[in-house]
Amino acid sequence: MDIRNKTVIVTGGGTGIGRALVMAFAKAGARAVAVADIDEAGAAQVAAEAAKIAPECQLFAQRVDVADAEAVQALVDIATRRFGQVDVFCSNAGIILRKGLDASAEEWQRIWDINVMAHIHAAKAALPQMLERGDGYFINTVSAAGLLSQIGSAPYAVTKHAAIGFAEWLSITYGDRGIKVSCICPQGVQTKMLFGESGERKGFLQAGSVTPEHVADKTLEGVVNESFLILPHPEVLEYYRRKGQDYDRWLRGMRRLHDQVSKEFGNIAV
Repeated sequence: MDIRNKTVIVTGGGTGIGRALVMAFAKAGARAVAVADIDEAGAAQVAAEAAKIAPECQLFAQRVDVADAEAVQALVDIATRRFGQVDVFCSNAGIILRKGLDASAEEWQRIWDINVMAHIHAAKAALPQMLERGDGYFINTVSAAGLLSQIGSAPYAVTKHAAIGFAEWLSITYGDRGIKVSCICPQGVQTKMLFGESGERKGFLQAGSVTPEHVADKTLEGVVNESFLILPHPEVLEYYRRKGQDYDRWLRGMRRLHDQVSKEFGNIAV
């Protein structure tokens, strides 16, 4: 897909990867970008920044809790009224929970609602108009954890696997009807999720981490090629192949990595 003259929604657009995606879409010639985030002030700031670098792009900010299906539907309705249609829905918002079996049922539900159900809400809201036109694109920010796993966070590993599963189903079911689907699957990205609010958290993924802008650039490349997997860390593909070739060997290797990370950073370092 050529992003020029397309209308785009980006959730989680107020910071990190979402912010970088908004900037990248605007600079690439998108006709309009809706910046959605639970932090309305953050979304508004990003929209204003993007308007300065791409004055020809229409931008607006909207507060949205992506776990709320009605709020996501309202976002699509507002964007459609303002822009005429939604061509690309970039379902980017996500959270991490650095827990294992100590996570409560309520915590599991919250991360499930944001990391999985948000993608489903996006599809239910935007798919009908896309199918009517025979054209549309869902770009879901997932994680390499969806293909591999996540040391130190059972809820993150599980929900990201589920997010990949839904994206696969979406592509299989609607790919021949003009619906494109991509999953962004980076490892460490230099955001607050990786480094913490204060920037003092230490973890093993920081060594090979990339900037949000790098992720956004690779995403635009993936959209042009309409690639299902967008891998800002290309080595993830080799890890995924090894997992498929010999699952037991891969699990043994991951257990060794788990022990190494636990000794160096503690049990919840990611």
